[in-house]
Amino acid sequence: MNSLEQSLQHAIPLINQRLEELLSPSDEPLLTTIHEAMLYSVRAGGKRLRPLLCLLTAGALRQDESRVLDIACAIEMIHTYSLIHDDLPALDNDDLRRGKPTNHRVYGEAMAILAGDALLNRAFEVLCQLPLAPDLVIRVIAEIASSSGTAGMIGGQVVDIQSEGKSIDMPTMRYIHENKTGRIIRSCLVSSAIACQATAEQIELFDRYGYNIGLAFQIADDILDIEGDEATMGKPVGSDLQNRKSTWPALVGMNGARKAMQEMIDEANRALDPLGDSPAVTSLRDLARFIIERKN
Repeated sequence: MNSLEQSLQHAIPLINQRLEELLSPSDEPLLTTIHEAMLYSVRAGGKRLRPLLCLLTAGALRQDESRVLDIACAIEMIHTYSLIHDDLPALDNDDLRRGKPTNHRVYGEAMAILAGDALLNRAFEVLCQLPLAPDLVIRVIAEIASSSGTAGMIGGQVVDIQSEGKSIDMPTMRYIHENKTGRIIRSCLVSSAIACQATAEQIELFDRYGYNIGLAFQIADDILDIEGDEATMGKPVGSDLQNRKSTWPALVGMNGARKAMQEMIDEANRALDPLGDSPAVTSLRDLARFIIERKN
């Protein structure tokens, strides 16, 4: 068992338990369905890589993971909301997510939209209640809000939608990848480093690591959409081609995509060098390697 596997074995039950606590259903019987819909997608599982990045950042800074646990869970709520909305007919129109029917297939489109909205709002409610100094809370909220809005995830999604069926250049492709997927990944590290009162230099290192693994993660997704196995991935493959999306392999070829992905992972690992050696830093290195080796 490598360091990343050990970290996941420890972190996933911790994250799942805290998510259940933070999303405990309302006592109001009229709200039963919306809470069921929210928890349905949160409980669907997934790799929990984003919240793990938060915990590993704290570990790399020799801080207790409890300092960033609620940040980790809030970001996972935001990530889950984005998946619920991505799967809707108006966007990717997917029937499966993590091997299970997508939220709108179970609860209907209207309830799925509201479940996503509710998860986003609950995430910021949790962030507002962080037991940190007020200035740190404000900085954490500002970072995560920016990363999930038009300056980040939503901005990338908008350009991705507008680029469907078109030939786009590499700067546009990088913009989509940097923002649609990468910006939230960077935010996991940066917001957690802020909460742990890291120096500006340390925050920059985590940001550089996050920037590179975020891009590599999206390239890996593009490759898996071509070469992946639907049973292993738990969702349909070939949706990028079906939706006429430009991808990294389409732009530079499969070999070019793999080469770029490896270069980004190498750069991510170089960013960790000044942080020294610790179990958390080793796990971050293992995670970078996992991104380009994963099958789902």
